[in-house]
Amino acid sequence: QVQLVESGGGLVQAGASLRVSCAASGGTFSNYAAGWFRQGPGREREFVGGISRGGARTTYADSVKGRFTISRDNAKNTVYLQMNSLKPEDTAVYYCAIREAVWGSPNPKDYAYWGQGTQVTVSS
Repeated sequence: QVQLVESGGGLVQAGASLRVSCAASGGTFSNYAAGWFRQGPGREREFVGGISRGGARTTYADSVKGRFTISRDNAKNTVYLQMNSLKPEDTAVYYCAIREAVWGSPNPKDYAYWGQGTQVTVSS
């Protein structure tokens, strides 16, 4: 059974940077594309970005494009979300998810495995 564990969330001021990690266990990580999602207070879960299983291709939501970067290290079974120039509206619980496919997907229903989430709070 695949398990995902996020880490690295926290409280930062607007304009700061933060890196969130997602470590996988129990499967062949390189078989899975990964996605990051977030859910802010009173909001639907939304797609942040995704990365192909080999790491060569990434896609991002318009709201984070140019500020966030997704990467992965298949040797460490870990995917990362680097967040720069954070804004108060980035405040949310951030989730990683994986799907057994080449490419990521913006649809959360396409993902089989999810982490527990990590809180990111950006103060103004």
